[in-house]
Amino acid sequence: MSVKSLTYAEVHEGDEIPITTTAIVAGAIASRDYQDVHHDAELARERGSKDVFMNILTTNGYVGRYVTDWAGPDAVLKKVAIRLGAPNYPGDTMLMTGEVTKKADGEVEVSLKGANSLGDHVVGTVTLVLP
Repeated sequence: MSVKSLTYAEVHEGDEIPITTTAIVAGAIASRDYQDVHHDAELARERGSKDVFMNILTTNGYVGRYVTDWAGPDAVLKKVAIRLGAPNYPGDTMLMTGEVTKKADGEVEVSLKGANSLGDHVVGTVTLVLP
């Protein structure tokens, strides 16, 4: 099975990019998190969840990517401190927002939040060094 690339004509301003089951499972596997709640929907439901949900390591990757996409390829992440809240389920979307909250001694601190339809999925701070 091949994955089809989007074409320019298929993309519209305002399109949301959903959280997919594939992204959740792939993130868990890539981070070697084999907890069944991240890849087996039936077992996740047996344990009280409505579906599989994103693990913290995948969320951490999204946080790092969000900040480095803003700061550029020469940014060096020094510290990432996050806390999880509402789960990221397949079919939902997460909106990341951030704000520079401190700049001192050569470091920049960004406070951020990733929210979905259930509330805040992730909140935290990232400390980075810029050239």
